[in-house]
Amino acid sequence: PSTISYAIGKLEEQLNIKIFVRNGPKITLTAAGNTLLQEGRLLLHAFGDLESRLHKIASGYESELRIVFDSLIPSNVFIEDLQEFDGLGCGTRIRLTTETMGGVWEALREERADLILAIGDCPNWSGYQVRQIDSLVFAFCVSPFHPLALTDQPAKTEALHQHTVIVVADSARSLPSKTLGLMSGQKRITVSDMDTKIQFQRAGLGFGFLPKILIEKDLKEGTLVELIVEEVRLPEPVWLAMRHADKGEAAIWWFKKLNRQLLGYIRKE
Repeated sequence: PSTISYAIGKLEEQLNIKIFVRNGPKITLTAAGNTLLQEGRLLLHAFGDLESRLHKIASGYESELRIVFDSLIPSNVFIEDLQEFDGLGCGTRIRLTTETMGGVWEALREERADLILAIGDCPNWSGYQVRQIDSLVFAFCVSPFHPLALTDQPAKTEALHQHTVIVVADSARSLPSKTLGLMSGQKRITVSDMDTKIQFQRAGLGFGFLPKILIEKDLKEGTLVELIVEEVRLPEPVWLAMRHADKGEAAIWWFKKLNRQLLGYIRKE
């Protein structure tokens, strides 16, 4: 007890505050002392976590791994991988963000991403490890109340020109942006993400190709209907890529885990 009393007295002297109220044998915390106790526990816990992470990082694991994936890829494909990676206890923080089309490759080139999952054309760049791991299947869809839903199939290209197409903007800032499936003079609504495109088509505002993996429920429940068109959209390749240099243990782990048929189950039909 005397050692503890001395330590508390020195702490009160250094902080120039009273931590305890002493009333004979009864001792209680002051408001400042109670705050010190609660916040101090959090700080000690945080310091322990920091110390553990530093040891892990020193062994080759990155402090943070940035994964950028195309907005056409559903985020739930990462759930089991994230659970397994968390079980490693390596201390690496995972940052998952989305870009669209060329914006995904641009994030890797500008070192805003350590690892990417991109869809479409693959740039002919050196210094990168690239694998085609899958392909994404598309369906031409409209609301059941859209005029095109009542036309003969396959829908003629001339008929499509009379209606509005919903397109997702390429998020690339410095690389040349891309547009897919647009005709000259086509009426369009441009949105920033695939979720908005699906909502707008579901509402009957326009038409367009949608990844089947994202609209399976809509097709089953009839909130979207798939049409046959003259000009089909072929499946798009899905690419996994990372830089050759500066690969940490976390990046290597994720590259191996994602090097698989990530979206293959959508072709079960």
